[in-house]
Amino acid sequence: MNTLKKIWWKLYPSEDMHRWMPLIWLPFMVWFFVDPYWKHYGPLGWTINTFFGVLFILLYLQAFSRRDPYKLASILAMTAMAAVFLPLNDGAIGFLIYAAAAGGFHPNLRRVILLIGLDVAVLVFYAHRLHFPITYWGSMLLFTILVGFGNHYGALSHCAAEKLRVANDEIEHLAKVAERERIARDLHDLLGHTLSLITLKAELARKLVDRDPQRAKQEMQDVEQTSRAALADVREAISGYRGQGLATELIRARQTLETAGITVDCEASAVPLSPSQETVLALALREAVTNVVRHAQAQRCSVRLSREQELCTLEIADNGRGADAPEGNGLRGMRERLEAIGGSLQRHTAEGTRLVIHLPLASAASPLRN
Repeated sequence: MNTLKKIWWKLYPSEDMHRWMPLIWLPFMVWFFVDPYWKHYGPLGWTINTFFGVLFILLYLQAFSRRDPYKLASILAMTAMAAVFLPLNDGAIGFLIYAAAAGGFHPNLRRVILLIGLDVAVLVFYAHRLHFPITYWGSMLLFTILVGFGNHYGALSHCAAEKLRVANDEIEHLAKVAERERIARDLHDLLGHTLSLITLKAELARKLVDRDPQRAKQEMQDVEQTSRAALADVREAISGYRGQGLATELIRARQTLETAGITVDCEASAVPLSPSQETVLALALREAVTNVVRHAQAQRCSVRLSREQELCTLEIADNGRGADAPEGNGLRGMRERLEAIGGSLQRHTAEGTRLVIHLPLASAASPLRN
């Protein structure tokens, strides 16, 4: 039984795009097999007729389950068998319809016309030679043309559906890639900033533990609170939420810089920001402050949030060492987020580092208040 199944699926693969549609029409082959009974064929005639009938069925299945050149060769062989058997077996006229059905299922209209035209030529030739009644051969002619071009329309629909499926798969893949990149950026921004702050406070507590134990204890309490806040931020990011807004991030930025021994100058005007804009600016500020603490070796840092007509500007500048090094993951992620909502990022490293972020306010929703 398993051997028969293997043979069957080799002849007619299960992944075939036509599924079981071609099999529905095979019962019409019965007229080819019973025609020898009406004409009183002998055993040899029955055997030959049955052999070629089975061969035609195999060619028919191959025409739907294989690709070119096997598909085209099967269709041409089906048409040739129709031309050979039409004078011998009345049921062979159905071979032309089967050939037209297989030939029509192709998106190339020129090829479809040629294959159906070949079937029509064979039918017209024998209609004239064998003197078929017009009602008989006319009906078969119409049926052959309708089946052939009907399947051609089905082929076009199938190709369109397949292209749409491939496009949807590609969109889904790109969406997954973008989501993975977004999660990577978010975790980098969230954990990078927080771990830097924890490191700074832990170092400070270590230095103070002997000479000012009370202050060291306070710093360790801050480390605990920061760790809990980091855990909450990660949970919010996983749930699709963000932090507590730009105003809270400005306060955190001041605390982080002051803990690192950097003098802070912070000015923030009331700016109407949508939730998405506020989230992006908050993450950009967090990443910028983290970079100042980690790499700048600065003594002073200024943060300016202002509005000029319909443009929001966030500027973070330090008097550190500056650098023309390529952008790291943090800055690239910041730039990608800003560009996704129509914003821009400029980096100047002539005297220290100055990041200038511009964001249009056309879609802003609610004002930011300190």
